[in-house]
Amino acid sequence: SKIAELIPKLGIKEVLLAIPHASRRRQNQIIELLEKYPVHVRTLPSMSDLAGGQVKIEDIKEVEIEDLLGRDQVKPFQDLLHADIESKVVMVTGAGGSIGSELCRQILQQHPEKIVLYEANEYALYSIESDLKSVARPQGDERLVAILGNTLDKQHFEQVCKTYQVNTIYHAAAYKHVPLVEKNPLEAVQNNIIGTLIAAQAAITTGVETFVLISSDKAVRPTNVMGASKRFAELILQALAENEPRTRFCMVRFGNVLGSSGSVVPRFREQIKKGGPVTVTHPDIIRYFMTIPEAAQLVIQAGAMSQAGDVFLLDMGEPVRIDDLARTMIHLSGLTIEDEYNPGGDIRIEYTGLRPGEKLYEELLIAGNPIATKHPRIYRARERHFPWQQVKGYIDTLEKGLQAGDVELVLTVLLNAVTDYHPQGTIEDAVWKEKRRRNDVNTVVQLKDFRSPHTGDEPDASSR
Repeated sequence: SKIAELIPKLGIKEVLLAIPHASRRRQNQIIELLEKYPVHVRTLPSMSDLAGGQVKIEDIKEVEIEDLLGRDQVKPFQDLLHADIESKVVMVTGAGGSIGSELCRQILQQHPEKIVLYEANEYALYSIESDLKSVARPQGDERLVAILGNTLDKQHFEQVCKTYQVNTIYHAAAYKHVPLVEKNPLEAVQNNIIGTLIAAQAAITTGVETFVLISSDKAVRPTNVMGASKRFAELILQALAENEPRTRFCMVRFGNVLGSSGSVVPRFREQIKKGGPVTVTHPDIIRYFMTIPEAAQLVIQAGAMSQAGDVFLLDMGEPVRIDDLARTMIHLSGLTIEDEYNPGGDIRIEYTGLRPGEKLYEELLIAGNPIATKHPRIYRARERHFPWQQVKGYIDTLEKGLQAGDVELVLTVLLNAVTDYHPQGTIEDAVWKEKRRRNDVNTVVQLKDFRSPHTGDEPDASSR
């Protein structure tokens, strides 16, 4: 209450937050209050972090982004956390990624019989295995099985599922970086769509009970290949669920997670550290954020509530303007913004323009109103879907395009299968563009809509 007087009176340059017991809401109020003053705001670790001993000077750290955007966590439903994990064999694909690794940590706490870490990246697999071993049983943990492999290797994936008699799969393996995927669409379609198909069919063949796809808000009315590929993966699971009573398929959509690979927050922090400029794509761009632990916990609970082909949405909280986030991070570093009103400021913000396929805002729902579940932050969606034979037709054409390296055909299939897909520009595939440059081809390619209005090729309007 006296901070406004104390800062100028005492020449305060730094403020340490030492109230780890306060709620997220109260912490956010205090941080918002301090933002207007030219002070560097740092924080002490949480009470759980301090339980092991005294606080040392090196324990003081920068305000975490969770402190800026976080919210009070809803207490998890223990029955949902246990349902698909306790005493079961659980596989996580993409186990070394941001979401995959956190799923592994939380799964380990729910007493699985085994956890199969399936990962294509050798270093990522080594890292998550080492991380889990450090918190596992002191005498070694035979529950951990690290498998180096790619879901595109059908024979290997099936063999792993069959050998370990996997009960539950959390499919987190995917290419997710929007600009990179836009420049490499064939690889993204191969990994995100065909990889999901192979994993889902292997789950059916080997008797897996539950298959949970980690989807994205970018699958809703996508403007980029990444989002369209995720929506196509959802369509595959929805179609398979129609005729497959043994394996429960579901998908969980959510937005950005804090601290994930490619996240805007560590990039801003590094840019501030270097003296700027801080780069923001557009002054009005907004995003929803959630912490990785909360996202993983909600994914597990949503999967436990699934029936056939359910699409779940996670409550992402309030949207955040990325421009506001950048400004807040600059202020909390004790620095000022250089602009027309303050030409002598410390850090300049530069607007670089939206990248190919990037939206100003993201959504979680395509159509209709979400349906509440027993968990206050998990909702069901009623989404349109195709019957399996129609999806299979799209997949067959996709595979022909992939084998031929035909970018135009592959993207045309995406455009027609994902009915709400509206690309914002022309084809961005790096190899395709280079070939055309060398051949001096400058015409704009229009992707063709091959749906016939007389064949009933619109998605089935029935809902789940």
